[in-house]
Amino acid sequence: MSDLPLPANPVPAPLRRSLRRKLLGWYDAHRRRLPWRDTGDPYRVLVSEFMLQQTRVAAVLPHFRRFLDRFPDLRSLAAAGDEAVCAAWSGLGYYRRARALGAAARVLVRDHGAGIPDDLDTLRSLPGVGDYTAAALASIVHDRPAAVVDGNVLRVLARLFAVEGSISRPAGARAVGGYARALLDPGRPGDWNQAVMELGATVCTPRAPRCEACPWEAACAARERNAVAAYPRRDPPKAPVSVQRALGVFRRGPRVLLVHREDPRLLDGTWEIPGLDLDPAARPLPALTAELARRFAREVALGGELVRIRHAITRRRFTVRAFAARAVPSLRADPGRRAWLDLESLDDYPVSSMTSKVLAALARLGEADRRPRPRS
Repeated sequence: MSDLPLPANPVPAPLRRSLRRKLLGWYDAHRRRLPWRDTGDPYRVLVSEFMLQQTRVAAVLPHFRRFLDRFPDLRSLAAAGDEAVCAAWSGLGYYRRARALGAAARVLVRDHGAGIPDDLDTLRSLPGVGDYTAAALASIVHDRPAAVVDGNVLRVLARLFAVEGSISRPAGARAVGGYARALLDPGRPGDWNQAVMELGATVCTPRAPRCEACPWEAACAARERNAVAAYPRRDPPKAPVSVQRALGVFRRGPRVLLVHREDPRLLDGTWEIPGLDLDPAARPLPALTAELARRFAREVALGGELVRIRHAITRRRFTVRAFAARAVPSLRADPGRRAWLDLESLDDYPVSSMTSKVLAALARLGEADRRPRPRS
């Protein structure tokens, strides 16, 4: 139905009116009840939009409620330090979003009276706010006619109009953006944007879409071609990369040593068990011994492997092995850089999902060690 480039007005007016009416009717009847919807609270919308960047609704929900319990309004968030914000964010990943949200809150309190501006350029100037988040905030909070384009919108509209360009490339994404702007309902822009995203999240899903439940089934070009699975067009995905990571577990009674990670490329600002990613040819124990000795300026001895977990971050596939470790002289806490923490009381420290998996495995190992053994 569409080859690039798009005409200036890509959707005829009768079709545009029909698509708007059908989708908004479907949305009014079927939208999910979410804690940031229909509340009239711009702060909830702000937090949800930061959390929903690169994260599904189901994964966000428990973290959203916990975050709002800790920071119930914009002023409480603006008054918090990055460490506290990241701790409340813990488990959601992409911690740059948490720090950007805290920074945006401070700007909003300082320069905008703790309100959300309605101007797109002003919104885009906030930390962590790009075109998508600016359009979402402007349309949902202020009913400004700004079209959002996220992964759900790209998929839904690429199927609806059978867009042939790869959405992995700027031309394909621009084509879908043109359709998004053309279809946007100026009377209900916030609801419209949420409706398209809701359709992608619940009906027009990446795999096994429920076309029979879609209000746009009769108009869908991909459905007419019996080629829904072929859209959206994408460049072939890059092959996953295998990464071996080795960790040293220093214990002091029930506590484990965690260190503050400072790496802007990945998981920056989180707390983790000290270790390293191994070169492909490296042997884990010598490499880990040398890294820990260098980091702590101590003689370090490693024992046996305690736990092993697998974890994926984007296209990295981690195999993480944690070894018992001991330092001479023994290590001490160093505020801001390392801390001895009980496995059951980590709420004040932001840890990644990968570190959480390792700590949970260590906790289970400790529970097994404490269980009474039958007498022989």
